[in-house]
Amino acid sequence: MDKKPEQQGKAQGFGRKFDKDSRPAGAVSGKRGDRPARSFDKKDGKPYGKPAGKPGFGKPAGKSFGKPGEGKRPFGDRKPIGRPMEKPVEKKPDPSLPSTNSRKVALEIFQDVIRKDAYAALSLDDRLSRANLTQLDKRFCASIVYRTLENLIRIDYALSFFLKDPEGLDPAVRDILRISACQLLFHDRIPDNAVVDEAVKLTRSLGMEGLTGLTNAVLRGMVRGKDEIKWPMPEEGARYLSIMFSVPQWLAEKLMDAYGPEMAREICAYRTQNHFTTIRPNVMKYTDEQFEELLRKKVWEVEKGAVPHAVRVRLASEIARDADYLSGNFSIQGESSMLAAQAMDVKRGMQVLDCCAAPGGKTAYLAEQMQGTGRVYAWDMHEHRVTLIRAMMKRLNIENVRPVVRDASVLKEDLVSSMDAVLLDAPCSGLGVMDNKPDIKQRATAEGVAELAQVQEKLLDTCCQYVKRGGTFVYSTCSMLPDENSDQVKKFLEKHPEFEIAPLPASFDEKFKAQYTAYGLQLLPHRDGVEGFFIARMRRVK
Repeated sequence: MDKKPEQQGKAQGFGRKFDKDSRPAGAVSGKRGDRPARSFDKKDGKPYGKPAGKPGFGKPAGKSFGKPGEGKRPFGDRKPIGRPMEKPVEKKPDPSLPSTNSRKVALEIFQDVIRKDAYAALSLDDRLSRANLTQLDKRFCASIVYRTLENLIRIDYALSFFLKDPEGLDPAVRDILRISACQLLFHDRIPDNAVVDEAVKLTRSLGMEGLTGLTNAVLRGMVRGKDEIKWPMPEEGARYLSIMFSVPQWLAEKLMDAYGPEMAREICAYRTQNHFTTIRPNVMKYTDEQFEELLRKKVWEVEKGAVPHAVRVRLASEIARDADYLSGNFSIQGESSMLAAQAMDVKRGMQVLDCCAAPGGKTAYLAEQMQGTGRVYAWDMHEHRVTLIRAMMKRLNIENVRPVVRDASVLKEDLVSSMDAVLLDAPCSGLGVMDNKPDIKQRATAEGVAELAQVQEKLLDTCCQYVKRGGTFVYSTCSMLPDENSDQVKKFLEKHPEFEIAPLPASFDEKFKAQYTAYGLQLLPHRDGVEGFFIARMRRVK
């Protein structure tokens, strides 16, 4: 969807007008070619350099040391006094610190997201696969990209104290300052002087020699003055949440309205501390006990998840290339996504529809739970996404799925009242997983959420017609906003008295059932330990 420049700016934290009255002295202008003043001799005020009118160091004026080719020494037959000049030793880079090239790749990925609206995970995979980097550099590169994105508004606020005109600065240099400021503010293991030096090198490598002085001055100013930055106070409400936790201010306001100030602060402040990948067995092949035995043969660190069949894995490098994954023995799937499929409570032989199915994780889980019986129809409106579903079914050797390119908002008359269960995992803002995918915060806008709410409403009205009497209808999103979740279900139930809210299946943990309301289950990462998700289970009663 098209965004007005000023709207897009608000969502991304660009062009923010911060209070600069407290900016430390020495803030640098962002205009091209602006350099700090030259250093002067403390004794007489003259600039360092060669005195005017005097010969430079070297041979005395008017004297010659012999003609070229005569083989004479400068001092006749006498050897020069003193030790011969040694060749300067070239300083080797510290192998324990990230390389300049890793920062250059990080800059390119960051610019893909900010300037080209790319997905961070996809750009990261693409560029790292083509870059000649060590594992240390790859980890550092990913860390810089994600930390800068998740703290971007706070970083821009901090930089505004050391730049006179951030918005007028060359975009590439501004982005170098952003990823460098991220290192100064959030990476304790990288020495400040190394951050500054590498930023200057990176500016120079992009052909902007005239701006290396500015880069150096701004970052050294931040090194000296970062402890003097005047941050917003909690009593400033949404502005405080926006700047301190780098969420768009409109989103901070919505979260405060929905959950109250204290809960909104916890939602905004949450960052996943112990990163892991969630996998589950192919339940047509393995019981939980058998899968646990399979995992004992690997060097991974594993623990049980909060959801049936879920296993949390650490220390698994490139898990999607693992032989057991490629053989279809397990899938990578988030726990909240698994819960949405479990809410369907499917049985053998059912006719099931997954309306917005790509990339196919929930479709596969439904088909496996039915042990290859019955049929699962999997729809998506984009051909390339349906191709992903087909590839997943082939990897898992599942044959009871029928992937089709179809717009779920357009009614297919011949399937009305034919399905035992329908899953509508609707297009949404994705803000429930913004702690894992911080680039979502750069794309989401209040206007975009309003447009998505209209799409969701239309999908609900259309897809409910496929449910037969006594059948199950599950609506889910990966959002935390009532506009996309409980408000949608409330409106739907008022318009469709043939449906009622249904209890969650017995497979759900009691801690989740305790959060279930008359309009669905809202999962929150900081409280529930799983991805931010919404699930409403309904039944057709007439």
